[in-house]
Amino acid sequence: MSQKIWVHAEIRDDGTVAEVSLELLTKARELASALGGAALEATLAGYGIASEAERLAGYGASMIYAADAPELELYSPRPYAALLSNLAALHKPDIYLFGATSTGSSLGPAVAARLRTGMAAHCVDLRINGDGKLAALVPSFGGRLIGEILCPGHSPQMASVKPGIFKAEAAAGQFAVEPVTRKAWADANAKGSLKPLGMVKHPPRGMPIAEAQVIVCGGIGIGGEENWRMIEQLAESLGGAAACTRPVLDEGWCDEGRMIGTSGRSVRPKLYIGLGVSGATHHVCGMNEAGVIISVNRDQDAPIFEVSDIRVEADVNAILPRLAEALRR
Repeated sequence: MSQKIWVHAEIRDDGTVAEVSLELLTKARELASALGGAALEATLAGYGIASEAERLAGYGASMIYAADAPELELYSPRPYAALLSNLAALHKPDIYLFGATSTGSSLGPAVAARLRTGMAAHCVDLRINGDGKLAALVPSFGGRLIGEILCPGHSPQMASVKPGIFKAEAAAGQFAVEPVTRKAWADANAKGSLKPLGMVKHPPRGMPIAEAQVIVCGGIGIGGEENWRMIEQLAESLGGAAACTRPVLDEGWCDEGRMIGTSGRSVRPKLYIGLGVSGATHHVCGMNEAGVIISVNRDQDAPIFEVSDIRVEADVNAILPRLAEALRR
């Protein structure tokens, strides 16, 4: 019997499919080919999503299981997990992929727990090994190594991948849409279940890093919060976005939406400027697809230099103020 790869297509706040879902469909086509032509299918839940089902077909999904109902308009963990786990138990996919977004990072493990299987989270790559099983690649030991996670004894094999790791490429083909009835999640609407009442949106400060063609990234080497402000000013002067590494976020100098890496955002700007960034694997996995990478670090052995097109061995604290002033002029 032909194997099946599933991708859960996440619906964003504006009612459209998240880009990470299209990226996963593209990667899943590669995995399907490695399995000798496995079927590629998608799950979709929301309200008023008919056009989005057709969009998934444009990226290779041959079957879309679509649950379209008013009570699914706002994401709620329990009915969504019941819906997807019931579908998976019925149709038995061999592989099930999720985006490692705020929604996917809670929904994926909940589905895995219901199906009594494992889930590899925040993967930087996916491949089929020699035994025909999914191998999920995840940074480990502080980012110094890439570990390979396998789940050969349980099904489906599940994994989540951060947005931006793969590139979305269209590939239209024949498809069918199978409507999913309410009974697939009815058991989750018992008395006492949490129900979303509404949504409050807080627009991000500055340009989102996922949309920026120029990114100025500050690492812990910038020294202090006052220098982070200069990073923001520099990015604004260049018409781009300011970004950070995990240590800068931990210091509280910026918000979580600015962090690049496997536990943050993955980006592909035309220009990336790293200031005081050491280059841990967790960070590099999120930015090594940039068009041109310029790095400034006083450590000549900084790992960031290994992926940089232009390397500047210098003290960031001496360069940053002069660079910011030059751009202001």
